[in-house]
Amino acid sequence: MKFGVVVFPGSNCDQDAVDALELMDQQVVKLWHKDHDLQGCDFIILPGGFSYGDYLRTGAVARFSPIMNEVIAHANRGGYLIGFCNGFQILAEANLVPGVLLRNTNQQYICKNIYLKPESTDAPLTADLERRAYKIPMAHGEGRYFADADTLKALTDNGQILFRYCDEQGNITDAANPNGSLDNIAGVTNDRKNVFGMMPHPERAADPILGNTDGRLILEQMLKVVLA
Repeated sequence: MKFGVVVFPGSNCDQDAVDALELMDQQVVKLWHKDHDLQGCDFIILPGGFSYGDYLRTGAVARFSPIMNEVIAHANRGGYLIGFCNGFQILAEANLVPGVLLRNTNQQYICKNIYLKPESTDAPLTADLERRAYKIPMAHGEGRYFADADTLKALTDNGQILFRYCDEQGNITDAANPNGSLDNIAGVTNDRKNVFGMMPHPERAADPILGNTDGRLILEQMLKVVLA
């Protein structure tokens, strides 16, 4: 199995993703945004950061990077792809997952640990996760998930909601929603369930030295997805 982490100008979580996967004894390569070759990678990761300085809108410029042609083709072939934070924003801009990411309700950048709960029992990324609260770091200013009523209904009916923000006990409440996301949504998948996007950073909670490995449990599902 081989993972590829795309690096855009302004990416700052690419090495975090590489380190987390190497801790799990996985083969990982970095893919530069101007490349046209995915180097035979089975699973592509769009990392967090501030791609192209977040000019225009978050992810709006990165969506047109040369490598995105290959990434989109990979996803359209059924290949696996995940975006964390800014990577999720890029996926939304490329219409690889439904919905948009808007400014946080408080209009501020939020950087803290939050809790999220797996939702979809159909999506391979979350199907085997225990239905409990996972403590995962978040760090974003534009992470408020929004979709129109028809899209939200389709997401719910098709099991495309991956995670919802919750409290430490796993209760999905307004108080546990850190950024004002619609229905506490923290992550979604496409209708084919091979493209995944989430705002929190599981790769930042994968090393035991950090005192929290809840994120590693999520990353381990990526391995199961490819091996299934």
